[in-house]
Amino acid sequence: MSYLEGLSDPHILFDTQYRILAANAAYRRQFSPERSVVGRTCYEVSHHFSVPCDQAGESCPLAQSRQSGQRERLLHLHHTPKGEEYVNIELVPLSDAKGEQAFFVEKMEALRVAQSQSAAQGLIGRAPEFQRMLGLVARVAPSNATVLLLGESGTGKELVARAVHEASTRSHRPLVAVDCSSLPENLFESELFGHERGSFTGANSATSGLIESASGGTLLLDEVGDIPLPMQVKLLRLLETGTYRRVGSTELRHADVRIISATHRNLQQMVAQGDFREDLYYRLSTFPIRLPALRERPDDVALLAVALLERVAPQRNLVISEASMALLQAQDFPGNVRELRNLLERTALLCDGDTIDLTHVQQALRSGLLPAVSFSGKAATAFVQDLAGDEARAVPAHGVLQTLARSALQQVVAGHQGSRLELAHKLGISERSLYRKLKDLEQPSD
Repeated sequence: MSYLEGLSDPHILFDTQYRILAANAAYRRQFSPERSVVGRTCYEVSHHFSVPCDQAGESCPLAQSRQSGQRERLLHLHHTPKGEEYVNIELVPLSDAKGEQAFFVEKMEALRVAQSQSAAQGLIGRAPEFQRMLGLVARVAPSNATVLLLGESGTGKELVARAVHEASTRSHRPLVAVDCSSLPENLFESELFGHERGSFTGANSATSGLIESASGGTLLLDEVGDIPLPMQVKLLRLLETGTYRRVGSTELRHADVRIISATHRNLQQMVAQGDFREDLYYRLSTFPIRLPALRERPDDVALLAVALLERVAPQRNLVISEASMALLQAQDFPGNVRELRNLLERTALLCDGDTIDLTHVQQALRSGLLPAVSFSGKAATAFVQDLAGDEARAVPAHGVLQTLARSALQQVVAGHQGSRLELAHKLGISERSLYRKLKDLEQPSD
């Protein structure tokens, strides 16, 4: 008890039957200020479960420790007076005189960069895919390992990078982001490494680069797949030696930065095609983390929608109806969280009251679609003929080309007075192909 009370982080001691035998002041203050936890089970206190975690569909550090015979670390959702919070768990088994596990000490540390409920800022979610991603963040953050974030556009790669930074020992120093896709090749080296006076036209004074700005902290290379090949060599040298030179200087400088890179591109495919250096890829991907797309965690849409509305319309206290939420959860959101935010902002502008109804969401969805395209008679015929000229060029199931093709074919059919055989000859396709295209027109467009 005296040992536990002297620890600043929340700790509990429990036995092999999950019964809590002791809890220090930090634990009582953070997790159970109004009721004693001694004598209760850890799974009832932390999760409100009636059975151990592994019997309720969750991972159990005690069960894992029994199997491995050593300490275990994992991420859990714990009940607190403020609601559910993500907590880093570190469990250490204590052996008795016979060498058998008799007691367990569990340390808890809140992961403050993520929430399981709606919040104004930070990472939000509780889906299994989200929790797996967050568990990797919690595990790699305290180290200095190079991290590669992989995910589609709009999945929140910069937010995850910030989470890694803020949960690291470098959190008191800056996180500096470099948008690699926006830097032209002739400026990339100067922006990253800095330059000396007179090193090129317009260099009227010595200037430090972004690496120096991030000294002691973290450097985020966003869209690292867009770095030109000549610059990849110099970035590789930085990662391998921890040193660099300013443009126009012979002096070697030491870089005290942690590198996090992010991309929506398939770097392995780029390596195979010769567009990205293989040695640089392996340097960047010491610890890769894949970010799940929003369609992989539809249950998180409700949490995100509430939080995003607070950001886009903070003064209105808008409520989303059940039918509206069901429609939002049914969307694919190829643009992920960014697309959801845009849709909600559009919906809020279309809503005059305090409740977002189904009609508001439907109107917002329709307003984001491409307008109908008008062709002249000859242009429509020529467009369909061009598409039909090579049957191997399949029109995509979604997108601009399909929208144009449907519109053009509808106008050709509407302006034709003869038989289907004559129309097929006019378009340069078989009657069977025409029949198939007409059947497609009867289906609602996406």
